[in-house]
Amino acid sequence: MPLVKVRRAGQITLPVELREQFSLEEGSYLEAEACQGGILLKPMTVIERTQARQELRELLDRVHAQQPPTDQTPLEQEEEIAQMIKDFRRDHAPDHS
Repeated sequence: MPLVKVRRAGQITLPVELREQFSLEEGSYLEAEACQGGILLKPMTVIERTQARQELRELLDRVHAQQPPTDQTPLEQEEEIAQMIKDFRRDHAPDHS
């Protein structure tokens, strides 16, 4: 197992095998977590909020375009969804008898 040396300002260099295995390149983000016996580094994907919002809008537009037209108001739709959730929970609740 290759050794990793901690350098000035806490910087480390990951072995090339690991960088290639996890497609890490300069600027990639890793989440660092203390765990029993060491430090766990996990690759993370980070996107800008504006990009995330745009992608979410596009996804919602695609979903909305596939929905059949309705004559219900948004409030009526929310109430129907809330009732469906209540019914589902009632029908799938654990039996405590």
